[in-house]
Amino acid sequence: MPIPGVHTARVSLTVKNRAGCRNSHWFVYLLLIAGLVVSVYPFYWMFTAATLDDSQIFQLPPHFMPGSNLLSNISGLEEKGPVWQTFGNSLFVAATFTLLTVYISALTGYTFAKFQFKYKEGLFFLILVTMMLPQQVIMIPLFKMMTAIGWQNELKAVIIPALANSFGVFFMRQNMMNVPNELLEAARIDGCRELSIFHRIVLPTVYPALAALAILSFIQQWGNFMWPLIILQDQSQMTLPLFLSMLVQPGQVIHYGQILAGAAIGILPVLFIFLFFQKYFVSGVYGGAVKG
Repeated sequence: MPIPGVHTARVSLTVKNRAGCRNSHWFVYLLLIAGLVVSVYPFYWMFTAATLDDSQIFQLPPHFMPGSNLLSNISGLEEKGPVWQTFGNSLFVAATFTLLTVYISALTGYTFAKFQFKYKEGLFFLILVTMMLPQQVIMIPLFKMMTAIGWQNELKAVIIPALANSFGVFFMRQNMMNVPNELLEAARIDGCRELSIFHRIVLPTVYPALAALAILSFIQQWGNFMWPLIILQDQSQMTLPLFLSMLVQPGQVIHYGQILAGAAIGILPVLFIFLFFQKYFVSGVYGGAVKG
């Protein structure tokens, strides 16, 4: 038979614990809402400012509702130079780089993960060492190399040197190690060749990792600024970030509405790529953390 005093104390303690859990849940929700506002507001302000006149952008209190100057800002941007051509250049460079680097990284990572050959560990160690080198270290010799072979001011000079992606090789190697060896051996017994195994078995198995690497590679190349600034001089060959940077010149009137309209146009492909592949991103990033 339960003691009345003890039973009442237990009920009271249970009620307090539930109340404390509810309060902690509300605190977590408030933190998440605050983080959401901090994360989303810069993008909202950018899209809103792209529809405002220059005089409205820096007014206090700020404008939180979209204006009616988006088309005029885009028209003014088109008068400054070939904005849509530079947008196409960025899209071509980022898409081509992403497809090639994902495939090459997956193929190289599969080789390091599932095959045994001489100097394997040493070669992989050299790949890891190159990850620690700042990009600025190789820009001068790379510029001399591109100039010597006649690739200066060409988009292939932006794409091809970056295909040797040490991070992509390391990332895919870690994910490839999770592919069961028994599955590969069964395919070999059935007479499947190595490239067929790679394309028909391995790649579908690590699809989330491929999607995650594709997102990271696209964002990296889409926002690439320093190397295109060095190797590209012709305005028709420029990428969009490089073109937008040319709109801010000393001694000239800066039209922030036009610049923000260009930035809003430039961020749309990144948002589309991330939203399209987001369900694979987390699983792909953590796929190689189990074994390795």
